[in-house]
Amino acid sequence: MNGTTEALALGTVVVGVDGSASARAAAMWAAAEAVRRGRGLYLVHATDIARHTPILSEEEIARFQQTGREILGQAAEAVTARHPGLAVITELDQGEPSAALRHVAALSSTIVVGHRGRGGISSLLLGSVGLETVANADTPVVVVRGAEEAAETGAVLAAVRDEADLGCARAAAREALLRKVPLRLLHIGRLLHIGNGTRPAGTGAVPGDGAESAVREGAENVSREQALPSSTLADRIREDFPELTVYADTDRGRSVPGRLVDASRHADLLVVGGRRSPGHPGPALGRTTLGVVQHAHCPVELIPRHGPGHGSTS
Repeated sequence: MNGTTEALALGTVVVGVDGSASARAAAMWAAAEAVRRGRGLYLVHATDIARHTPILSEEEIARFQQTGREILGQAAEAVTARHPGLAVITELDQGEPSAALRHVAALSSTIVVGHRGRGGISSLLLGSVGLETVANADTPVVVVRGAEEAAETGAVLAAVRDEADLGCARAAAREALLRKVPLRLLHIGRLLHIGNGTRPAGTGAVPGDGAESAVREGAENVSREQALPSSTLADRIREDFPELTVYADTDRGRSVPGRLVDASRHADLLVVGGRRSPGHPGPALGRTTLGVVQHAHCPVELIPRHGPGHGSTS
């Protein structure tokens, strides 16, 4: 596999705008991403009036549509001022925002949403529209945290748990290659409480005679086991992207989301796998994924799982 070819094969970028400061930040991040990819940018505003048509007057419908056109126009103007050569396409949809974004993205684009929206009928609020998009999209989704553009740190971070996260690692590698920065693969091992202390998860040690030696032995075994996923994935990524600098790290803590959030302070982008495939029973988002998108210090890209090799369940 040629890493450069893979990076250039990334699709267009679709971003939801609703007039909020968070959406504006998301639009500017999406525009810069589209420029890096050499692709166009789709600005989408969904009025969500289709399901409310029976209770809305013609004047109200016209007002919502006019507001939507103004929001799209302002976003396009701001993006074009920053990136004059970027092809910008605006889309005004009367449907529900999450469905509109997924429809425009189809099967090849990356969706970008802001962390907080205006609220109300056309909001892009994580926990409602943003959360629904993250949980149900068939394509990658980037949640841009905050309303201001963060300073770049010069690294892309990928959270990996096992070899099933190869697809996530490859997606992160493409992003790092586009930015010409190193990729850091981070595996977090969880610690559990033992009385007043802790032990690595899975050691089976319990308080009592010989517990301390069992914990030490278990910790050594778990440390060896936990070092394997990130290093193995790093070797695979280095083969696929020989021009990319790749680091592999293993960390431990009682809170996996907490460790990832801390690590995100030193990343331009955090890439996380773990969304279940469409039709998979159970919740689409796990505790780790939800915690990261709610609290990370940098934009978070979530990679959907479409069969083996494209992310593990959270």
